[in-house]
Amino acid sequence: MAKDHHHKHARDEIEALQVDLVRYQLEAIASGAKDLVIFEGRDTAGKDGAIKRIVEHLSVRNTRVVALPKPTERERTEWYFQRYVRYLPAAGELVIFNRSWYNRGGVEPVMGFCTPSEHEIFLRDAPAFEAMLVENGIRIIKLWLDISKSEQAARLKARETDPLKTLKISPLDAVAQNKWDAYSDARDQMLRLTNTAEAPWFIVHTDKKDEARIAIMRHILRKLAHKDIAKSVAKADPEVLYEFDVEAINDGRLER
Repeated sequence: MAKDHHHKHARDEIEALQVDLVRYQLEAIASGAKDLVIFEGRDTAGKDGAIKRIVEHLSVRNTRVVALPKPTERERTEWYFQRYVRYLPAAGELVIFNRSWYNRGGVEPVMGFCTPSEHEIFLRDAPAFEAMLVENGIRIIKLWLDISKSEQAARLKARETDPLKTLKISPLDAVAQNKWDAYSDARDQMLRLTNTAEAPWFIVHTDKKDEARIAIMRHILRKLAHKDIAKSVAKADPEVLYEFDVEAINDGRLER
């Protein structure tokens, strides 16, 4: 019973936040805001589910969720950021990247899809690239969704048995657990080198899905919504969502 009550309470909270997101978007369209939210994290960390709740009642015309497939042969010869640039927001648009240029901070180096030199150049260039975007009026929120190894194992297993989750299965699932430590090291380096004052990283603990979704929605509203809306939104639970700092790598706040 307590679990049902908790779930209903979470559902009510999410619906209230969705109303605030609609209010945020009406105002953002009117003011011409250009907003970009980047979702990163391991497989099964809950990116799809959180994004689905955020966009559920938003304007189809002014909201884009971008989840790019692997680059084509031609795209592999382009400047790395080029394929992402065409999806950046214009005035009045909210763009959500379900994985982003940070593929080169994690999946690509771990899986050998890029060279060590490409990885190094990316880590050096990303902060400068993002600073240019911010300087030109794009507001960026970067979220790293952090999941524990045991919870990831449970969610990967659920994908195998739930017919509704079949489409989520990817060839990378098989290596997610085997390469857990390599992914942790790549994540730590990426967070350390691409966390800037202009575009800081925020970490979200996602083992509890409802809490994670609520924290993410609150955070987005408090960062992007007009102050009249933002001030009525409760702060995200700091146990669930917090601004990254270097200590988090060693003090147990990031899943190992």
